[in-house]
Amino acid sequence: MSGHNYMKLVFASRSENEAFARVSVAAFVSQLDPTMEQLDEIKTVVSEAVTNAIIHGYDGAAEGFVTVEAEIDGDQVSLAISDQGRGIEDLDLARQPLYTSRPELERSGMGFTIMENFMDEFDVASSESGGTSLRMKKRIESKKALFN
Repeated sequence: MSGHNYMKLVFASRSENEAFARVSVAAFVSQLDPTMEQLDEIKTVVSEAVTNAIIHGYDGAAEGFVTVEAEIDGDQVSLAISDQGRGIEDLDLARQPLYTSRPELERSGMGFTIMENFMDEFDVASSESGGTSLRMKKRIESKKALFN
């Protein structure tokens, strides 16, 4: 598939908006005709990133906004998910499997690990006063291409 398309969502940092973001990105990406596995991976990545923004960036309070951007360029989807909340103090530590800064919420600490494993490219930037921004890319080999 050739072409370029773009979408942007901005919504309140409320946990009930996580499903909205996940379904919206899945609907947008579906134009590439991904496999169910690829679509599930993208939905999981969006859920993890948005949940992290809400829980860690804003402490679960609806006091800010989460921005989700998705771009299609040919057979590649790029995602950017950001918040303007409290940033990550130690990125290296936060990227370690099983680490969580919120153990009282029974968080698994696998969010970044899952995102890195499901996407082809993954980058995170954060500052304690400027929020956190995730940028990810995944090449979609459409189901149509698999059967031709």
